[in-house]
This record gives sequence, structure tokens and C-alpha cells, in this order.
Amino acid sequence: MNGGSSSDALRVLEMVIIGAGFGGLGMAIRMLQEGRKDFLLLEKADDVGGTWRENSYPGAACDVQSHMYSFSFAPKTDWSKRYAERPEIYNYIQETTEKFGLRQYLKFNAEVVGAQFDEQGALWTLNLKDGSVLKTRFVVLASGPLHVPQIPNYKGMEKFKGKIFHSAQWDHSYDLTGKKVASIGTGGSAIQYIPEIAPKVQQLDVYQRTPAWVIPRDERKYGNFDKTLFEKVPFARQIHRARLYWSNESRVMPIFHPKIMETAQKAIELFIRYQVKGDKALAKKLTPNYVMGCKRILISNKYYPTFIRKNVDLILDSIQEFTETGIITKDGTHREADCVVLGTGFIVDPRIYMKDFPCTGLNGRELMNDWKDGAEAYYGISVAGYPNLFQLVGPNTALGHNSIIFMIEAQANYILDAIKTVEKKKADYLDVKPDVQAEFNDNVQKKLKGTVWQNGGCVSWYQQADGKNFTIWPGYTWRYWLETRKIKPSAYNFVKVKAKQVA
Repeated sequence: MNGGSSSDALRVLEMVIIGAGFGGLGMAIRMLQEGRKDFLLLEKADDVGGTWRENSYPGAACDVQSHMYSFSFAPKTDWSKRYAERPEIYNYIQETTEKFGLRQYLKFNAEVVGAQFDEQGALWTLNLKDGSVLKTRFVVLASGPLHVPQIPNYKGMEKFKGKIFHSAQWDHSYDLTGKKVASIGTGGSAIQYIPEIAPKVQQLDVYQRTPAWVIPRDERKYGNFDKTLFEKVPFARQIHRARLYWSNESRVMPIFHPKIMETAQKAIELFIRYQVKGDKALAKKLTPNYVMGCKRILISNKYYPTFIRKNVDLILDSIQEFTETGIITKDGTHREADCVVLGTGFIVDPRIYMKDFPCTGLNGRELMNDWKDGAEAYYGISVAGYPNLFQLVGPNTALGHNSIIFMIEAQANYILDAIKTVEKKKADYLDVKPDVQAEFNDNVQKKLKGTVWQNGGCVSWYQQADGKNFTIWPGYTWRYWLETRKIKPSAYNFVKVKAKQVA
């Protein structure tokens, strides 16, 4: 069904999955494994891959171990190294898509611009950008939070006559060799591409607003023996994966006890000084003044040494404005630039990146209105008032210590159990009870209090403007898995439509 067919709009689908990144693909595979084939996977771009399709900047790599950053039901035995780089991850996504025959369920260039629930028909109507309409019983939002670039609006940007692009929209046709480059931001993407482009450019000015904690990266490769062992003895790979999982889980303890984390970060301060060859002034500029873990902890062996290079300058003064030929900082210094790379991350607050996506639930309620004070959901999956609508990597289910793939698998299994329960009860839809959702989210916020994420002395993308953390799961992932293995029917209203009418 690559590209879809004209008959799609004439039938009612069991499920429509929106987004073909890891979340959407994982949900689709689990549907097929359960023998459920009446679904469609919509992707606004022209290929699968999600954030790994979009982010092709130099040095793009994962900060979760390869054997954890892959589906448990679609293992790859021949990962080349402990932490895979973007090309290998993207190839894994492509291979997995082919292995499970997902392309016949995919419709590309299919951006959903609106969704409405019909209470009488117990169906969702989805409006696509091309004007087509789909009807379905269940909807899974799998667009993820890392797909809308955060583009800053500095004074005079429109005057700049050089090249400007965001790291997620890297222009590979533009040759940086010998150019004067300004890089804005020092987050997860920037710490990867900065060391890669530094040797090529004439001058690299790195504009840092807040330094990041960057820990050493395990660059060890898997040898032929390891790969053969993992292929021939699946249990050996499973043991290796389990070891990685539990070592990652152990990182939660210092996050919940900032004093422990403050002690641990002393070692990273030594690492910074070592990496910049004892330059105390430079080390001070690169050392954060907040508790490690408050913002996402990054991994690299190349980032700090980049600032020793003679052609690299770290700029701490804030940007005042752009000119035709460069950037003026607040201290009045003008620095020329041929190219500006925006390593400024993504818009992760769904109230912002979903603001042009009207989603109408029971009694005409609007999702953006319900979320006006902050995005909330039950286990990040169900939202009260929006029956048969599910999310993957929804509010408060992102992680700062382990693999998001683990969470996606738990959520996909939960969604399948929810559908089975609806069928078992011979209902038309389920809707999480508002008081259950409210109590769940109150508990989430209580658990976040006192953690590094909430009280680490920084402002991070984990938080909305008023400081509420809408992003992170406040605890161990094994506990999330345990609590989402089966749905609690008492948490939902199950409704049978008396005289079902399809609009």
C-alpha cells in the first residue's frame, strides 16, 4: 500500500498510526505479530526513520548503547560498536521495515492536520493535508517530540547574507571547508557536529549559553567473535542486553539524590580539565554551574578537546544581533561568519508543536485547550476525553538514563491490551477516567520533587515555562514496564454505543 490507495477513505480501519519513526514502526510490528493487519501507518515525510531520517549532520550518533537502542523483537547481532552512529541506526530502521513487510501498510507524504472523534459512530476522522479523509476505530500518535526544530529569532537574522541552517536540516551541498562558521548552541547535536567540522573550517565560533555535562564515550567496537556469538547463541546477546539495561537503571539513584550526583560530578570536572590539557580558564567556561543530570547528560570524547584548537573560540557573551557579514555580541564585538549552524534543538512542548493540529474529543473538547496548563496523560498513553486515542512517548515518559525503545515497547503492549479489553467487553471505546488521570499526574509531579531533574539548578527542555516537568518519567523503567503490562479496567470507562451511526 506504499502511497496508499483510493479505497482507504471508503473503509473503516481498525487503527491508524501517525509517524513512522521507532515508535510508529514498533507499534506496526506488534500489530502484525498479533495478527492484526487492518491498519495504516502514516508518515508526513517520504521515508521512514523519524529523527534518524531528519538528523544527518556530521557525527550524528546515539547516546544509548546499540544493543539497547533496538527492538527486543527485532535484534541486530552485528552492531559495529558499543554506541552506534546515525548511518548504522538508519540502516537498522530500513532493514527492520523490510524484514516485517511494513511498506505495504505505509502511506508517505501523508501529514495529518486534524482529528475528530464521532461519539455516535465511535470512530475517529482524520484529515490529511492533501484533502483526503480517513476513518478509524483507534489512533496512535507516534510523531515523537524531536521533529520540529527550534529556530531562534535573533535581531537582524534576515540581513545575514551568508548561509544559515539548523542541525536537523543540514545542507550537505554546502562545503564548510575554509569557511568562517558560527555555531549556536551546545546541546546534544552540537557536541557531536562541532568536533567533526572544526578541522575543516577556517574559524569556528561556538556560542554557548549554558555549558553541558559531557561524559566519556565508550568507543569500543564489537569484534567478529562477539558478533558470531550473538548470532549463534541468542541467549548470550540477551545476557549482554540485560547487563546494559541494568547498568543504565543504576543511574537513577543519583538522580533522585542530588547530593550523590554532586559527588559523582567531581570526577567529570577532572575529566574536563584533563581533556583541555589543564587550561583552568577554559575548563571553567566549559563546566556547568548546575547539578549533573538537570539537563540531559551528553557523551563524547571529542567535544572538550575541540576547544584547544587554535581555530576554535568559545563565546560566552549573548548574541545581540546579526549583521550582513556576521554576529554582534552584547559586549559589542563583531565576529564575521560565512555560515551559521543552529544547534538549538527542538520544540518539545506538544502545546507548541501541536498547536496547528486540532484534535477534538468527546463533547467537542479540544486537546490544546485541555493541555493549556501543561500536557498530561495516563502513563503518557491515554488522555481523558479522547477515546481510543493513544500516544507513544507521551507526557512524562521520556528518559534521561535508559533506552526510549524500552518504553515504546511497553506502551505498544499496553495499547494492544487496551484494544483486546475493549473487544472482550464488547465495547465500542474506552476512555480513561479524569480523576484517575489527575491522581496519576499528581503522583508523577510529587515523585519529581527533590530530584536532579526538578531541583538541579537549571532550566531544561524537560520543563515548560512555569517549571513543570512534562517530559521525564520519574523513576525506574522496570517499574513503568511492571505497571503497564496490563491495563487496569477500573481506570477506564468502557462505552457501548446504543445505535451506532457512521458519519
